[in-house]
Amino acid sequence: MNLRTNYRVASPGAFKAMMAMEQYISGQFENKVLYELLKIRVSQINGCAFCLDMHAKDLMKLGDYADHILLLSVWREVPFFTDQERVMLELAEAVTRISEHGVPLALYDKVREHFSESELVDLILAINTINNWNRIAITTGMYPGCFN
Repeated sequence: MNLRTNYRVASPGAFKAMMAMEQYISGQFENKVLYELLKIRVSQINGCAFCLDMHAKDLMKLGDYADHILLLSVWREVPFFTDQERVMLELAEAVTRISEHGVPLALYDKVREHFSESELVDLILAINTINNWNRIAITTGMYPGCFN
């Protein structure tokens, strides 16, 4: 595997802007497990090996979440995700695949049962940020360990 472009070197300003957004949005999440699950699920959907590797390792640093990582792609079929995690995952999938069905009002209402209006905005920004990271990583040919 070869890295196509090291975007960090090619455009340091873009990297700095992305990191600023990442730092802002990560600071909005008291529940770091929720945040990492969001990033892993979106990265699964987009097929981003670099981000999947990074965020699975980040989640494991928070505790024993091996089952969560292994079964995240089938979260609807396993009992150990909380209601809040489930609604967040459903929103993450809908926003990531927004061109397919949009974000239905029923889902929006479900999200609002578990998250305040400002938390909803933070979720949307987090979903969009990891989608952006995924698109950078995939387009530039990033893979686990490419910067080691």
